[in-house]
Amino acid sequence: MTHTTAMTTTSRATNQATENTSELQEQIRRRAYELYEQRGRTDGHETDDWLQAELELTQWMSDKIAA
Repeated sequence: MTHTTAMTTTSRATNQATENTSELQEQIRRRAYELYEQRGRTDGHETDDWLQAELELTQWMSDKIAA
């Protein structure tokens, strides 16, 4: 593999990882907002909502991969 080919392959992998991360963050954001709404839109729990959403989605993804 030439240096240019290796760089192109690395660049594609980096772009894919960035897209996957952006997609995951968007899913977490949506779930965190759902949690906020379920609590009656009470402010002051943004971090808790984000962490709960992140936990739920990463567990779901782990279960999906393990299946």
